[in-house]
Amino acid sequence: MGSVLLLYVLIKRTFGVWAGRFAALAMALTPIVPAVSRTNNIDSMLVFTLLLATWMLFRAVRTVKFGWVLAAFAMIGVAFNMKMLQAYMVLPAFYVFYVVATKITWKKKIAFLTTATALMLAVSVSWAVVVDSTSADKRPYMGSSQTNSVLELAFGYNGINRLTGNTSVTGSSHKQPAQTEQQTASSETKQNSNSSADSSQSSNQRKSSFSQKMQAPGGGNQNGMFNTGNPGPFRLFQKGLSDQISWLLPFVIFSIVGLFAGVKFKGPYTAKQKESLFWLAWLLPVAVFFSIAGFFHQYYLIMLAPPIAAFAGAGAVALWSMYKQHNDWKSWLLPGGILTTAALQVYIMSPYVSSIGVAPIAGVGALGVILALVLAIRKQRKNSLTNYLGAAAMVVLLAMPAYWAMTPIIYGGNSMLPSAGPDSSSGMGGPPSTATNSKQSGFNGMQPPGISSGNSSSNNQMQPPSGSSNGGQMPGGSSNNGQMQPPSGSSNSGQMQMPGGSSNNSQMPNSFSSKSSSSKRKSGGMNAEVNQKLLNYLTKNNTGEKYLFATTDSTSAAPYIIKTGKPVMAMGGFSGSDPILTVSKLKAMIKKGEVKYFYLSGMGKGGQSDVITWIKENSKEIPSSKWQSTSSSAQQGPSGNGTLYEITLK
Repeated sequence: MGSVLLLYVLIKRTFGVWAGRFAALAMALTPIVPAVSRTNNIDSMLVFTLLLATWMLFRAVRTVKFGWVLAAFAMIGVAFNMKMLQAYMVLPAFYVFYVVATKITWKKKIAFLTTATALMLAVSVSWAVVVDSTSADKRPYMGSSQTNSVLELAFGYNGINRLTGNTSVTGSSHKQPAQTEQQTASSETKQNSNSSADSSQSSNQRKSSFSQKMQAPGGGNQNGMFNTGNPGPFRLFQKGLSDQISWLLPFVIFSIVGLFAGVKFKGPYTAKQKESLFWLAWLLPVAVFFSIAGFFHQYYLIMLAPPIAAFAGAGAVALWSMYKQHNDWKSWLLPGGILTTAALQVYIMSPYVSSIGVAPIAGVGALGVILALVLAIRKQRKNSLTNYLGAAAMVVLLAMPAYWAMTPIIYGGNSMLPSAGPDSSSGMGGPPSTATNSKQSGFNGMQPPGISSGNSSSNNQMQPPSGSSNGGQMPGGSSNNGQMQPPSGSSNSGQMQMPGGSSNNSQMPNSFSSKSSSSKRKSGGMNAEVNQKLLNYLTKNNTGEKYLFATTDSTSAAPYIIKTGKPVMAMGGFSGSDPILTVSKLKAMIKKGEVKYFYLSGMGKGGQSDVITWIKENSKEIPSSKWQSTSSSAQQGPSGNGTLYEITLK
């Protein structure tokens, strides 16, 4: 809400109240914006902070006061502490705008920008330096780093590695090529190499893992890693990204042409041209990054929302003015922008025919063509009907983005990787699945330790942790034709759950009144049930240990902590690969009676390989019949997603 208001204020001052209103509306209806804002991912707060910095920069230019320059760059430093290097993506816009727009000498410009940049860097690394300077035994381990360092995390895994596609957190380098070849390690998608069930399948999977392809929800390589498409100049128009951010991109391109029409390189520049240059310098570098980056998630695209919305608002007013006042090529920009934008929206919606039907797709296409043609024919007529036609065109172009933006509210949900769209109720967006079983759209389910998995298939899939199914699945269980699956198990009917149990109320609804949608809203999204039989066993056999049990990653531990309020140890942190523990430290904890039960699913061996190996060699395996629940009767296949161990040392 703050970002929408700030964008309105920023655009209104220079481009007018209607430009500000339309920009704010476009920002609010950009699908990925509400999708991210309804989760506890920090990206929406990052965008708000960067827009606040933009307001300070604009004020610095208008008042020519150095204090506002310092404040603007210091705010970028604050943003760095939210999402690290992602905050620096706007720096080209800040530097270019200040140099072009500020009426002071070059000497002062360089001095002011140098000082402001130094302050930004100091604010950026302040928390990281304090943390890294604190003795490791007096602070928590820095999750997802391999050297227990915030600076390493900021500039490595959360920095340059996002561009290169090197998502390894185990110290080895595994880049993701343009064709999204299989990586051997990732903090969010760990390959299973440690299965306790069906070991022969795990062995075969390990041998072939380097030649496997990463699969996205919906099956097939074309959607890329995490449904972010394949690197290339048209990546933002590919499935998985286009429906999150690109609905108005053609109109934005026409708007940019109109706003910069007649601009001379040497100036002088109007206030509108200067601020348009700022938004262009924000838009282009970020768009280039997402077009070539090897590793990111759909919700990062919120970084593109402000400049796209700004150009949509400013451009709508500018193109309308050119349409009514000019007789040359500029007057064709408005109908041309409407026509191409409607065409792109039809393309974006086309994979969702089974979810939304043909009517809205045909409606947007037909209305877009008709309105563009009518506006072209009536180009010289200035009356109220023409005004209504222009307004109607804007409504048509925002109609389907508005629906997409509403889906996170309609479906609710508790998504780790938020996205918007008719299929977002499965926990991850993207077009409907091409799997042979149409019910297995998106993620097929997440289950807790001890729930049997089944309904698996083979065909070039990546094996999940503690592999109970065939082929090469993403961490998590069964799939059809290479679908990506969530951690720990599988289920039918396109369900997605937190590790902790199967559920029937998370199915992808086919309409607003869907019973499953209603159930999801009441339950708060993805079901967080636990394996009650496992919980009963652990509770009954607890003899005063601090931890109910230990497991590899926080995703497996979280539902049990929420359910019981008791500590559960995530030995490998968030992804299961943090080298937090050592064998000697774990021995000491066991001898002190802090923990004795270990559930190992094969997730995140990485930096924990020595610890996991020691646990297996020095423990007693608990028979699965004592703690393992079975899934619904619809599920079939080998039982067990992992193994429960007990260790007692004297």
